[in-house]
Amino acid sequence: MAKSATASASDIKMRRKKEGQFSLVMKRLSKNKIAMTGLVIILVLFLLAILSPWIMPYAYDAMNMQERFSGPSFAHLCGTDDMGRDIFSRLLYGARASLSLGFLATIISTVVGMVIGSIVGYFGGIVDTIVMRLVDILQAIPGILLAIAISACLGSGFMNTVIALSIGGIPMTVRLLRGSIMGVRKMEYLEAAQTINCSVPRTILKHILPNSISPIIVSVTMGIGNTILMAASLSYIGLGVQPPTPEWGAMFSSARTYMRDYPHMVLFPGIAIALVVLSLNMLGDGLRDALDPKLKQ
Repeated sequence: MAKSATASASDIKMRRKKEGQFSLVMKRLSKNKIAMTGLVIILVLFLLAILSPWIMPYAYDAMNMQERFSGPSFAHLCGTDDMGRDIFSRLLYGARASLSLGFLATIISTVVGMVIGSIVGYFGGIVDTIVMRLVDILQAIPGILLAIAISACLGSGFMNTVIALSIGGIPMTVRLLRGSIMGVRKMEYLEAAQTINCSVPRTILKHILPNSISPIIVSVTMGIGNTILMAASLSYIGLGVQPPTPEWGAMFSSARTYMRDYPHMVLFPGIAIALVVLSLNMLGDGLRDALDPKLKQ
């Protein structure tokens, strides 16, 4: 009974400490103008992607051959492509595919990597040795090359692209989380948790992960931008999202033939990709400084 009361009091104290740390991190983040600018841009892009079916001026697949290759104008803000489709409408709708690919693939790879990293970091020993050697083999292969190989085996399409991008992101998460857990594994609060017979899953979820997850948060934020770039690269070579669904990389690929004569077809998808990657990197830098202010010094 006394042990139970001590454990509940310890949980309450730890919960309050976590809430205080979260408030402190958010306060630091809110003071970083660059990070907040990146966050605002990402939120605006998400809002535009969600509302795209209702706010785009034309249907993304509506063709008008009489207006093909038109430059930017009031009628077509970003011009039209080789089939007379409105590029601005396709950019808005294409944000759904591009952002979904980046976020879904990163979330899946992070969750799987956290499960594996938690196990090898906590137990160590032969499990750690075997898993980390497999991680070394995967990391020896360039991420884009691994994604191309997996996409070529699975075929093109949205879900196959998500799977291909997810597998490439798992090794980094495993290595990051394992390193963080190795640093906290011998802390006194873990010995206290073992003393009160705290189960292994509870120890990992309640005591280890909250104190080891900071590098993962920063890695995820920056990794989304890199994943979006890789998704665009796969679509560029025909292994990503397929027509008629618009996707920024696929739009870039279809416009490469006309790059010299009609540069607007390449310019606007390129700006969209650059903008989302830049804003995510700005937010990631801000999160890194907010989670560990010593790094800024």
